[in-house]
Amino acid sequence: MSNRLTTQSNVWITGASSGIGESITRALIRGGHNLVITGRRAGPLEQIQSLAPERVALAAADTTNKEHLQSIAPVLESHGNLNVAILNAGTCEYLDIADYSSDVIEKNLQTNVIGTARCVEIALPALRRTRAKGLPATLVIVGSSAWWFPFARAEGYGASKAALAYFAQSLRADLAGEGIDVVLVSPGFVKTPLTERNDFPMPFLVTAADAAERIISGLAKGHTEIAFPKRFTWILKCLNTLPQPLIDRMAASMARKSSNEQEPKE
Repeated sequence: MSNRLTTQSNVWITGASSGIGESITRALIRGGHNLVITGRRAGPLEQIQSLAPERVALAAADTTNKEHLQSIAPVLESHGNLNVAILNAGTCEYLDIADYSSDVIEKNLQTNVIGTARCVEIALPALRRTRAKGLPATLVIVGSSAWWFPFARAEGYGASKAALAYFAQSLRADLAGEGIDVVLVSPGFVKTPLTERNDFPMPFLVTAADAAERIISGLAKGHTEIAFPKRFTWILKCLNTLPQPLIDRMAASMARKSSNEQEPKE
């Protein structure tokens, strides 16, 4: 039986001001946990803090900015030993192949991969101090189920999420000896400010509140891989086992000319 989140825990969450991050934050507040919440905009964070000001500390920062993150490192100690770090901040920008730009690739990688890696640099020392006291410590990386299939226009987004999956699983191997759990979260389509701008069908769409409950439930159960909704993620996993030429034909049949750039979530 997992001991994650079963008692009052100290949690750091990035991307806490909207979407999945906000819903996780609100659920953890209801659960009685102590939080350090990070996002680029202080206003939405302050509104969330007002729900439980005695248990929520603000640490506004841009996760792609190394100096910003270094400045908030001391805040992670403000609620005691850090038990869980949920690295959720990310973005999604789609590529218009007719107007190919490497900038789109860079923006996805910078926020989703480099930003997450920089957050690990801040979280890991705090988690190690927690483990040194014999307490549980868990690092959670929120990725996407998109990395299981080569979706058209998702060259930057999908590549960044594939990188996050490898990153998380490699960290899990390296940190196993220290007793620090690493959890990879791979959601399907979730109704958020980002996905509301999508101009294509989103099968098995779930709400951000539903996503948050699934993530928290998976953490409490001790899972190291949390993927949902199951019907969608199993379809993608099955498609990924097909011969590559068939995958290529299927992916090409879905391609279309469209442009749908997204703004970063916070």
